[in-house]
Amino acid sequence: MAGVSSDTGAWIRRFHPAPDAVTRLVCFPHAGGSASYFFPVSQALSPEIDVLAVQYPGRQDRRSEPCIDDIGRLAEALLPELLRWADRPLTLFGHSMGASLGFEVARKLEERGATVLGLFASGRRAPSRFRDERVHLRTDDQLLADMTRLSGTDAAVLGDPEIVRMILPAVRSDYKAAESYRFPGGPKLAAPVIALTGDADPQVTLDEAEAWREHTDGSFELKVFPGGHFYLNSQAAQLLEVIRGHVEQAAPASILDDRGAVA
Repeated sequence: MAGVSSDTGAWIRRFHPAPDAVTRLVCFPHAGGSASYFFPVSQALSPEIDVLAVQYPGRQDRRSEPCIDDIGRLAEALLPELLRWADRPLTLFGHSMGASLGFEVARKLEERGATVLGLFASGRRAPSRFRDERVHLRTDDQLLADMTRLSGTDAAVLGDPEIVRMILPAVRSDYKAAESYRFPGGPKLAAPVIALTGDADPQVTLDEAEAWREHTDGSFELKVFPGGHFYLNSQAAQLLEVIRGHVEQAAPASILDDRGAVA
């Protein structure tokens, strides 16, 4: 993992440190994903935005650590790590399971007085919308079939038995975290929410994506892209422009006046 800064600890990857950026973007991976998924995002947005990618335990360089199969416990574990980076306004981006986690982390950050410029909730139904899914209880082959169906993992990876053996525990744990998550109630976000979805995503209906509006007292937008659950793989350029535009608009004017435009 070239470019990882030594000051980030176990939870955070900062592939392209941007010390002069006025804001930070925190990226939360999907189930079975890792921080390295967001390397291209970091590369594209640096140095205008300082990009931090979350590395969950149980994968890659954290493979020897036990997985955490509960969104609430993941959020609690992450909070002190992210508060270290809250000296600048934060925008949160989460895909699939990462959107649920990003929502819970955003609420905790706001409770602690951190400035959250917005939450991008990608490829995930709103917290108040529930589906009784139990993929994490299925066999290994059935779990792999679901990963293939969603097209989030390279087929060559799923065809390598050794790699599959290494990643399955983390995948199963993440699926359990996502599928067992229940909205605990409580205050809405003050920050804006931007819900993002693919128009052919089998995991999220437009109604389920639109329902994110119920979870913020700030502004709300729904943006629909061509594609399935991993629409962002083929729509990366358009998605990056949406992120840039939001951060530039949402960044406090006083900071921009002192340090220049975001993009």
